[in-house]
Amino acid sequence: MKLDLLFIAAHPDDVELCSGGTILKHIQLGKKVGILDLTRGELGTRGTAQTRDAEAKNAAQILGIHWRENLGFRDGFFVNDEYHRIKIIEKIREFTPEIIITNAYHDRHPDHGRASELVYDACFLAGLPKIKTNTKTGIQQSFRPSLLLHFIQDNYIKPDFLIDITPYHETKMAAIRAYTTQFFSAVANTTEPETYISNPVFLDTIIARSREFGKAINATYAEGFLSKKLLGVDSFFDLR
Repeated sequence: MKLDLLFIAAHPDDVELCSGGTILKHIQLGKKVGILDLTRGELGTRGTAQTRDAEAKNAAQILGIHWRENLGFRDGFFVNDEYHRIKIIEKIREFTPEIIITNAYHDRHPDHGRASELVYDACFLAGLPKIKTNTKTGIQQSFRPSLLLHFIQDNYIKPDFLIDITPYHETKMAAIRAYTTQFFSAVANTTEPETYISNPVFLDTIIARSREFGKAINATYAEGFLSKKLLGVDSFFDLR
């Protein structure tokens, strides 16, 4: 299966928090969208790798994505080396996405910036024919996505562009709340310790940021993205 958009993130829930509305919008536009999680989030204070797996599956169903997989890298300890790059290169060559979206350049969580660098390098290397990869289906052909973008995470970073997600905001929030062990839930019965992201104020900040981004483009809600590559449009009228 060929994907149009592939989101690659350090942890299950990274994508939902920062790009859930954008995913929903592009699926509505008829695009095939997938998510590749690098770790199972096993170092999270709340929940377990198994509960995180189930939550990621539930979130994927809410979003309606076409494919999701977890590479099982070590949470907190994966590195940008040949082994980890090759694993990502294999997925890029398998699904040949036109656009890849990954973690922000830097963030309070060190895994996020490290994942960003890892995916950046893998995207480039995936296009080199002399790097050989083999899967169950045989020798893979080299392939490089036409565009690599980065979603915005906890630290405030000024986006390079914004996408209006107003009609999809509520469904995005439902996908986030599928991670019942991670975020505040009025109905969840847990004795686990409160964390930075389980406090109800955290989800309020996610909504507030979407509102702030939306206001900038005369929309109710929006999501922001970054690009290391200069972006081009056909005319002024593609901008708003």
